[in-house]
Amino acid sequence: MELRIENLNKTYGNGVHAINNCNLTIDQGMYGLLGPNGAGKSSLMRTIATLQEADSGSITLGDIDVLNDKDAVRRILGYLPQEFGVYPKVSAENMLDHVAGLKGINNRKERKELVGALLNRVNLYDKRKSNLGTFSGGMKQRFGIAQALLGNPKLIIVDEPTAGLDPTERNRFHNLLSEIGENTIVILSTHIVEDVTNLCNDMAIICLGQVITTGHPAELVKEVQGSVWSKSINKADLQAHMEAFRVISTRLKAGKTEIHVFSENQPDSSFAAVNADLEDVYFTRIGERMELELV
Repeated sequence: MELRIENLNKTYGNGVHAINNCNLTIDQGMYGLLGPNGAGKSSLMRTIATLQEADSGSITLGDIDVLNDKDAVRRILGYLPQEFGVYPKVSAENMLDHVAGLKGINNRKERKELVGALLNRVNLYDKRKSNLGTFSGGMKQRFGIAQALLGNPKLIIVDEPTAGLDPTERNRFHNLLSEIGENTIVILSTHIVEDVTNLCNDMAIICLGQVITTGHPAELVKEVQGSVWSKSINKADLQAHMEAFRVISTRLKAGKTEIHVFSENQPDSSFAAVNADLEDVYFTRIGERMELELV
């Protein structure tokens, strides 16, 4: 099954053009949608998930017209939004059973077996009797994936799923998503570059509502390899370097400011070559898009 998005647009009442002529083709597996906060990722996810209307364009999932046949989409969709509420005094088992009923799984025995299997899959079976209000952030995210998996979905959307998780929970969540992505279209919307590097075979970078690049993460890194340079400077010298060079990112290391500069040739002898990664791709492409906005 393939998800195809063509010429999709969405402008909100306040004039924000949240989705700007979006075109994407997404196949089975993990697909990363990477961009800064406010880039339009969540707007795109909500539109695909049939939670808001588009102004123009089309979305098809296999032979389903997503924008005009919402019920058909919802039957095969699993969705984990960036923020979702839980009933704090309801147990994980009872809540998942309730959601299964809403999904049309009416046989009580079938529901019980399914709920147990899903809670076991997300490593929450021993907590099935615990109220959701006692769950940690990572446990709530894993519960969210369990409810998203109800009904054997063909498309799963997860929006900023690892924000706020500790390293152990994040690693556990990565493993779970990778397993799910073996047989399903999984769209991972995030601003965390490392998540896309670790999980996704294909990706897109979105900024100001526009898709600015797509491809395999490793292939995108090759495009900037040999053009990223590093230098440690005093913080007071940052502005001068930003005016003199194309600085794509800065970070504080051991009390010094480390800058990454994009240049086809070594800027000067004080710069060292960097083994580029997806973060360098991200900052380079986002910077290019922002520069166009200022022209």
